[in-house]
Amino acid sequence: MNKCVILGAGEYGANFPAYDKNDFYIAADGGFSAAERFGIKPNLLIGDFDSLKTALPQDIKTVSLPVNKDVTDMDAAVSEGIRLGYNNFELYGGTGGRPDHTFANLSLLARLSQNKKRAVLFGSGFIFTAVTNDKIKITCSEGKTLSLFSWTDTSQGVTTTGVQYPLNNKTLLSSFALGVSNSFTKETAEISVENGTLIVMSETPSFLVD
Repeated sequence: MNKCVILGAGEYGANFPAYDKNDFYIAADGGFSAAERFGIKPNLLIGDFDSLKTALPQDIKTVSLPVNKDVTDMDAAVSEGIRLGYNNFELYGGTGGRPDHTFANLSLLARLSQNKKRAVLFGSGFIFTAVTNDKIKITCSEGKTLSLFSWTDTSQGVTTTGVQYPLNNKTLLSSFALGVSNSFTKETAEISVENGTLIVMSETPSFLVD
């Protein structure tokens, strides 16, 4: 199964990927305007539509949410993707604007990782992902920034390779940003954590690889 692509109403980076008909696209509320801008017809439109500036389309399946709800439109869109069986997600338009929504989307990355799903949040100039009790590889140009933050109180057994300041079985704390402002020394960096959840931020253009 291919990935589920969520389009939000926030900022977009310069390297928006080409449309892939095998992927499933969900526009979260005002993300429909971004979809139109990129020439993408979503498979699904979801939200309370408080940020949508155009009329609702009649030829796209729509899920209307109440304004007073416990989750963001982006979170609800991801839940729809999970319900449809997707395990890999790309989130766009989920940074910039209101910082509380950016923070909520970082929380969403962590929750997806803790439930054994892979997700990448694309911002303007950076991508974000999360890793829980596992390892990941990210490709990027030498000298570009790579930062790690412990989302859980502690992240134990953190090891990194391919970076200027490698870690070997270190413990990172949520209250101390030891992993900030590292940089790539090779095309591919590997990050592993034995116990805990890390938020990983990489300067673009960068890609999460299996």
